Order: sequence, then C-alpha cells, then structure tokens
Amino acid sequence: MTHQWHNINITPLLILIFTFFSTPFTTTTSTTSTSILFNQWCNHHNISYATDEEHLYRLTIFQDNYDYILHHNTYSNSSYTLSLNRFADLTLHEFKLARLRGLSASGDLIRLNRGRGSVIRLDDDLPKSVDWRDKGAVTKVKDQGSCGACWAFSATGAMEGINQIVTGSLISLSEQELVDCDRSFNSGCDGGLMDYAYEFVIKNKGIDTEEDYPYKGKASTCNKNKLKTHVVTIDGYKDVPENNEDQLLQAVATQPVSVGICGSERAFQLYSSGIFTGPCSINLDHAVLIVGYDSKDGVDYWIIKNSWGTSWGMDGYMYMARNIGDSNGLCGINMLASYPIKTSPNPPPSPTPKPVKCNLFSWCGEGETCCCATKILGICLKYMCCELNASVCCKDQRHCCPSDYPICDSQRNLCLKQTGNGTLAIQPKKNSRFGRSGGQSSLQQQ
Repeated sequence: MTHQWHNINITPLLILIFTFFSTPFTTTTSTTSTSILFNQWCNHHNISYATDEEHLYRLTIFQDNYDYILHHNTYSNSSYTLSLNRFADLTLHEFKLARLRGLSASGDLIRLNRGRGSVIRLDDDLPKSVDWRDKGAVTKVKDQGSCGACWAFSATGAMEGINQIVTGSLISLSEQELVDCDRSFNSGCDGGLMDYAYEFVIKNKGIDTEEDYPYKGKASTCNKNKLKTHVVTIDGYKDVPENNEDQLLQAVATQPVSVGICGSERAFQLYSSGIFTGPCSINLDHAVLIVGYDSKDGVDYWIIKNSWGTSWGMDGYMYMARNIGDSNGLCGINMLASYPIKTSPNPPPSPTPKPVKCNLFSWCGEGETCCCATKILGICLKYMCCELNASVCCKDQRHCCPSDYPICDSQRNLCLKQTGNGTLAIQPKKNSRFGRSGGQSSLQQQ
C-alpha cells in the first residue's frame, strides 16, 4: 500500500506509529524513547552488537536516520515514504560498501558485445500497464547479502522471466553458479555485468537451478559437476539502446528486463513505499530487474524487483518514476538495460547421477572423490567422500584439496599451489561423510 503525507501538522507520535507500520511490525504508543525504539528494531531484525560501545554507536546512527525519516515523511510532500528498515543502523557510506559494489559499469567492460537478436520494433498499441508478477514470470524476492552479486540476481531474474514466458515453467536459477564460475569478465562478489552473465550461460549451454546450486552469500570454488547441469538455456541477449525509454518500455512489455541504476542515496537506502522520484545521480552502482510498469495519479512508474530481501521497500519491490523528461531516466535506469532471448526449448532432464565406487562395499556421489579414512597394512577399511571432483586427499585423512590447489598443508590447514610469483593458498574442504554402503561405512560393514 502506498502512503503519502500531506498534513504538516501531524504529531510526532503519529509519525512514530506510521514509521513502524511501514515496517513489518508495529509499536505501542508507550514507545516514545529512541533507545526503546532502537531495541525493538534490533529484536525485530535479530540484530545484536559485540560491545556496548558498538551498540551506542549504532544507536547514534539510528537516531540520525530516524530524524531524517521523520523530516522526509512530514515536510517533503513527497510521492514516497521512508521507514526504519533493516538498514537503519548504517551510515550511507557503510550502506554503499555493504550493498552497492556489485555493478561493473565503467571502462572497457561495458557492452563489448552489443547483444544478439533483432532491434525492438516500436509498437504504439502497448498495454497501459504490465506486471509480470501477475503473469507468473517472477520468482520470490531474494537477498544478495553483503556479496556484491546484484548483477547475478538481475541476470537470473531476467532469465527466469523469459523461461517462464516461453516454456510456462517458473524455475528459480542459480546466482551462485554465476558468482563461482562466471569469471571471464565478471568478478563474483566484487561486481559484474549482466551481459557477461548471459554470455556465460550461452557458452555453458545452460544454467543450473537455485535448489541444486544454492546461494551462499560468498564466492567459492566453481562446482564443475553442477556446471554440467543445464536446466534452463537461452539463445542470445539484446542490449536496449542507451537512453531510449521508448525501446525500454517495449522490452518490458515483452519480458522482465535487467537494468543498472544508482542506488547510493540515503532516500534509496531507507525507501519504504510509493513512487520514488529521487534525488539520485546517474553513476550506476547497482543492478535490479524491471518487472512491469504502470501509472498512478498521472505519475508513470517502473516496477522494480530488488535483491535486498523482503524487509526493504514494498516486500522487496520499488516503484520508480519514469517519463521524467531526462533521457538517462531516473537514477540512470535507461542507460544499461538488457534482456535475454529464448526461442528453443530446454534440454531434457539430466540422467540420474551415477555413484563413484570406492570399493566393493562403499561409494560416493557423482562428482565426489573417495578418500581413505582408515587404512591398515595398506588396505583401506573406511572411506570418506570429498565433495570436490578429482580432488587430492590429504594425509591427515580428514581433508581434501581441489585439483588446482593440489598441495595439502595439513599442519597449517591449507591447500597450496605454486605460481610464478609465489604460492597461493585456500582453505581445504573437510571430507563430508563416510562412503555409503547400505547406509553404513565399509568399516562398520566389515
């Protein structure tokens, strides 16, 4: 529901109640102290601090953000409102570092490939409003966490949309596969671009599901076994011409579209509801998904799906003003739009994974490595399963290292590899479980 403030004589108490009704919980009229308010906010968001000093520091920031929210909601006569959302204990600088470092939109990385497919044909007979959520083409709102992977969430959202439109099946796709494995141009949690995510999926001949390759909120070694699971495919992608809102509107009328925006404003950080009108610059630092458009009271807007969870905005969504008279669009939304193209069906389901045999009585899953856990007189009596394919089993019989970091340093608990400039190290994986044999280890069977 959109809330607008027009009465500048409203009491601070009513403002306090409104602020909390704009968030997923309410407060009573006795909550008049900011300190009590802050403690209630911490409890709601399950946030705690290591020291009293940190708690006091966060309370000071919370108070400053609260004053800013009250002033905006009371005096600005704005088309949108702010609230004490989950980011209310962060300064704007901290917020930028935590959430706005995921779009690589500068230098030679921008659109080296201008996209494949035909130019959008302008059609004057477009529907007045489109909401791809109502058409079943949008998955639930996700949360990228502190990993700068907004580019991956924007790309998967667009691919999820076109896959549902073409096949009728809504499948949540794996951002983690893009973060871990798409490293030709993109940089995992340190940023990327949607075009290159599309290129990766095309060259890989598909992408895995969220369920099979779940999101971790951090980059890790590419799971090459999951990389071979091609559940959803695309055939190309297209870049919407820069600063062409008519073409962008045509594209969104056809499918959800990936866009870059500037999200590094305090009002964006604390946005709650209504049609966002800025202020914001056109320095693109965040990627989102346009899932529709509409108008209200003569104001046109885009429907934006973000990747900051459901406690931000309107359950994770934002209305952003369009047709503002600037070719860049509000927050630069017209500058970096693209979408995937899909014309062919998805491949048939992959065959049932075959187990890896350790010995006559034990086995591990496909893509895993058998590592001996107990050996007597040169004979292995019990196996453990390493989740890495073709891994190196460490002599401590508890850990394993990936094949590209083949040296086990059990004393320091590291996996090493030699390079021309020295030695690189990562943490080893712990062998996950006993080799299976009727639900028991081979040692127990013997």
